[in-house]
Amino acid sequence: MTYVTIIIMTSSASHISKLAKLIRYWSLVSTTKAGSGHMTSSLSAADLMATLFFGGFFKFDIKNPKNVNNDRLIFSKGHASPLFYALWAVTGAITEKEVLTLRQFTSRLEGHPSMRFPYSEAATGSLGQGLSIGAGMAMAAKHVDHLSYRTFVLLGDSEMAEGSVWEAIQGAAYYKLNNLIAILDVNRLGQRGETMYGHHIEAYKKRVAAFGWDVLMVDGHSVENIELAFREALESPKRPVMLIAKTIKGKGVSFLEDHDGWHGKALDAEQLGRALRELGSVDMQLRGELAKPARAVARKLSIRPKSLGTYTRRVVISTRRAYGDALVRIFPKNPRMVVLDGEVSNSTYSEIFKKAYPERFFEMFIAEQNMVGVAVGMARRGLVPFVSTFAAFFTRAFDQIRMARYSEANIKFVGSHAGVSIGQDGASQMGLEDIALFRTLLDSVVLYPSDAVSTQKLVEQAARHKGIVYIRTTRPEMPILYPQSQTFPIGGSKVLKQSRKDAVTVIAAGITVHEALKAHEQLLAQNIRVRVIDCYSVKPIDARTIRRAAQQTDDIIVVEDHYAEGGLADAVREVLENTLVRIHSLAVRKMPRSGNPEELLEYEGISMKSIIQKVMKIIEV
Repeated sequence: MTYVTIIIMTSSASHISKLAKLIRYWSLVSTTKAGSGHMTSSLSAADLMATLFFGGFFKFDIKNPKNVNNDRLIFSKGHASPLFYALWAVTGAITEKEVLTLRQFTSRLEGHPSMRFPYSEAATGSLGQGLSIGAGMAMAAKHVDHLSYRTFVLLGDSEMAEGSVWEAIQGAAYYKLNNLIAILDVNRLGQRGETMYGHHIEAYKKRVAAFGWDVLMVDGHSVENIELAFREALESPKRPVMLIAKTIKGKGVSFLEDHDGWHGKALDAEQLGRALRELGSVDMQLRGELAKPARAVARKLSIRPKSLGTYTRRVVISTRRAYGDALVRIFPKNPRMVVLDGEVSNSTYSEIFKKAYPERFFEMFIAEQNMVGVAVGMARRGLVPFVSTFAAFFTRAFDQIRMARYSEANIKFVGSHAGVSIGQDGASQMGLEDIALFRTLLDSVVLYPSDAVSTQKLVEQAARHKGIVYIRTTRPEMPILYPQSQTFPIGGSKVLKQSRKDAVTVIAAGITVHEALKAHEQLLAQNIRVRVIDCYSVKPIDARTIRRAAQQTDDIIVVEDHYAEGGLADAVREVLENTLVRIHSLAVRKMPRSGNPEELLEYEGISMKSIIQKVMKIIEV
C-alpha cells in the first residue's frame, strides 16, 4: 500500500484525533508526575493505537475482560506503557486518577506492563518477545480453540534487530496466522540514537515480505490512512499482516519531535507547561468506545485414549522415552495440553505424542526463543504447553523463560540430553547448567526422575501444577526402580537404601541414582552401609528427609551430572546451612568431551567408583 493523501477529515477521523490528543496529554502528564517514563515513544504511536482502538478494529468487551473471544493486544515495545495505560483510560476501564499513579510502588501501572494490570495480556518490556507471544495467542485461536479473535502486536523499530523477532516472523508465516496483525512503529530513534534503518521503511517492508507476510506501509500520523490500512489488513487476510508506520518520536510537541536524547526521560514542570500549550485544548471528558467481539462458539473436543502398556521391573528404558509415553497417557485427562518441540522430537520423544495427537503438537523448529514465547502466548490463553528440546538449548531462551514467570505463564519445560551421560555427542549438546537456570526462577519447580515410572508420575504432577515446571530427562536407558503403585509428589524424595548403621548418606538424582545404588551394593559387600536418597524433586526439595539424614549420618555426599554451581548440591546446602554435617559434592568440574557414558561419568568423578572412593576416604578419616 502506498501513501494516500486525504484532505477532508471524516467525522470518525476527527473523533479519533481528539482521542489521540487526550492520550498524548495523559502520556505527558503521567510521566512528568512519575518523574520518569518513555513519553516520546508513547507519543509516536498514539495515532496508530487510537485508530486501532476507536476506529472499530479492536473488538473487546470492556465489561467482560475475560471474554474468550476478545481481541488481544501485546505491547512488545513495553516501554510505551504510558500510551498503553492512557488507551485503557480513554475506554473508561481505569480512571484519570489511576493514570497519574504511573510507576508508583502501590500502583498497578508499572514502568513496563505487568500482570498486576488486568488488561495486560503478558509481561513485556524485554524487547523482541512480544511478537512470539502474540503468535502463540493467534495459534491458540486458529489451531486449538477455533475462535475468531485477532491478536495485535505493537513493535518498536529498535527491537527489529532482535533475532527472536525474525524467528517469530518465520513461524507465524509457516503456521499461516492470518489472525495476527503486527504494527511496527518506525520512529527512527532508539535509546541512544538512530535505529538500524532509520526512517527507511522500505527496508523493513522488503525483509518482512520476504518471510511471507503481507505488508502495508502507512503514514503513522494520518488517521485516515491508518484507518484504510487497518481495514485492508482485516479484510480476508490469507497471511499474517504487518503495518509498517513511519512516525515521529515525540510527535505533537515541537521541541521533542525527532530529537535525540529524550528516550526514557520525563519533562519537568516548566517543559510540561510548554508541551501542553502546544498540544492545545483537550476534552478531558471525552471517551472512546470499543467494538464488541463476536459471540464465541463452544467447541467440543473428542479425545480417544490411546492404549499403552505398563512398565515392569524387567524393562530397561530411558526417561526421555518415558516422557513421550507419559504425554500420551495423561492427555485425555488434561485436554488443554499442547506439546511444542524444537525439531528434536525424535530425540526428546515428544514425537510419540505427535503421532497420537497430531492436532495438539506444534513443530517450532530450531528457534528456541520463539518456541518459548509462543508457549507463553498459548499459556496466557489457558492452554498448558509442554515445551521440549535438549536441556542445553534452553539456555539461549533464558530471557524468554525469565519473562514467562513474570507473565505468570503455566508452562512445563522438558530438557533431554542432560549431563555428560549423553556420551559421544560432546560438550555442546550436554545440558550442564539447566538445573541452576531453572532453580533461579521465582516459585519454579525442578524435577529430575531416575526411571520410567517416576518420569510418568512426575509428568502427570507437572500437568496438574500451576506454574513453571522443569523436568530433566536422561538419554541412556536405565532399569526400572519403582513399582507402578509408587507416588511422586512434588517436593518429595525416595529413600532407597537405609539402615541404623549408615555411615554416609548419598543424595543423587536421575542417572546418578543408579550409580549410587551400584556403589551401595559394592560397599555392602564390604560391610559398609550407606543411605541412598533419590532426590527427584530438586525444587522444592525434601528438606525434612535431608535434615533427618543429616542428623543420622555425619557426612552427606551429593552426586550429580551437572556443574557444581547452582545444582543439586547447592540445593542441599541451602537446607543444611545451619547444621554441622559435612557436605561433599561430586559434580562435573572438568571440561567435558566425547566418549561413552561410562567413561564420562568416571572422568568427571560422578561414577559408582567415584562414590565408593569418596565414601572410603570419609570413613577412613
